[in-house]
Amino acid sequence: MATKIRGIEGMKGGELEFEIQRGAKFVLFQYCISVIVLTFRRPSDIYFLRQGESAVTKGLPFTLLSLVAGWWGIPWGPIYTVQSVYNNSRGGKDVTQAVVNSMRAQAATTTAASRT
Repeated sequence: MATKIRGIEGMKGGELEFEIQRGAKFVLFQYCISVIVLTFRRPSDIYFLRQGESAVTKGLPFTLLSLVAGWWGIPWGPIYTVQSVYNNSRGGKDVTQAVVNSMRAQAATTTAASRT
């Protein structure tokens, strides 16, 4: 399943590399939604955050969603809600290395396919 990356629209590969070297990163946030006995904890799309951009601010909608809709499932609702709020308040999960590795592998596959 392909995950959407938000924040890199219109960027070229060299520009992306430059931003990453300056301290940009790719981040996932968590959110939790409960419906009585069912509780779902899901990751957000991947967000590209330039150096100096606040990850906590970007994750705020997911934190608020969890606080409003996450508590209601028994027993996992409160547990997953607290975990989601905690992770988002720490800036989300940094997945920069995995995304960069995936992009490089995809670029290598594309280059190899074009040579044949």
